[in-house]
Amino acid sequence: MVGYDPTTDGRNVSKVEVAVAGSVSGLVTRALISPLDVIKIRFQLQIERLSRRDPSAKYHGILQAARQILRDEGPTAFWKGHIPAQLLSVGYGAVQFLSFELLTELVHGATAHDAREFSVHFVCGGLSACMATLTVHPVDVLRTRFAAQGEPRVYKTLRDAVVTMHRTEGPLVFYKGLTPTLIAIFPYAGFQFSCYSSLKSASEWVVPARGKQNENLRNLLCGCGAGVVSKTLTYPLDLFKKRLQVGGFEQARATFGQVRRYRGLRDCAGRVLQEEGAQGFFKGLSPSLLKAALSTGLVFFWYELFCNFFHCMKKADG
Repeated sequence: MVGYDPTTDGRNVSKVEVAVAGSVSGLVTRALISPLDVIKIRFQLQIERLSRRDPSAKYHGILQAARQILRDEGPTAFWKGHIPAQLLSVGYGAVQFLSFELLTELVHGATAHDAREFSVHFVCGGLSACMATLTVHPVDVLRTRFAAQGEPRVYKTLRDAVVTMHRTEGPLVFYKGLTPTLIAIFPYAGFQFSCYSSLKSASEWVVPARGKQNENLRNLLCGCGAGVVSKTLTYPLDLFKKRLQVGGFEQARATFGQVRRYRGLRDCAGRVLQEEGAQGFFKGLSPSLLKAALSTGLVFFWYELFCNFFHCMKKADG
């Protein structure tokens, strides 16, 4: 089980192993879902409608976007920004899961609340994600810039991006979009962890587990469900974050269609509603839900798998 579980004495995993399991789960998952992430970001940043009926729209569907990116930029485009994305995933996974384990254990020791309660997992999951976000947000901005740029590329390497952004836009550029990110990440991660634990409890009640049989598949499916629920409930804030992160980067997006410069979160939300309608808040939702289901499912699947692996290693040595 993810988080501190006072009823489980069997799994003996250290805090270092928790951090390592979180890092590796993030690394493996990121490599697998990067193409969907690139398509999602392209959809979120497109001002024009995601529709075949809009002749000025560059992208209007997942398969069409995949074919267009492949034709225009080659297969490597689906892993644009992959190095900063991997740094993001490794650092984020370590901080998030370690923080979550520590916070749920702290709650259990300091209060009468059960560390497995929905509300406890929601609050601890949200707080752990905020800690992880503050740690890795500059890398998230770099990842978004790399994924968003077309050809010819504005940034050739990660070092070139850091130096150029700092010189032309100042140090605060690395924290663009932080406000909507923190506002969105708390409920998003909170719902991820709480829904995951609730779905696991429900699945064990509906289909009682026979030892460890089908446990890995159960973890994967429960993670997928948690990802879909959490992403749907918090999606508009993710779109605002992406729009704000590419502010000052308009010249690299000229080939994709219209560009906008926003003064902040309120201005971004108001102009999206005015120019693109309420449906504009959910641009890129389809690839995002697919990505959220796969990424959340895989993250929890790999995390639990590696924690169990570390436990079995200790058990064998003992």
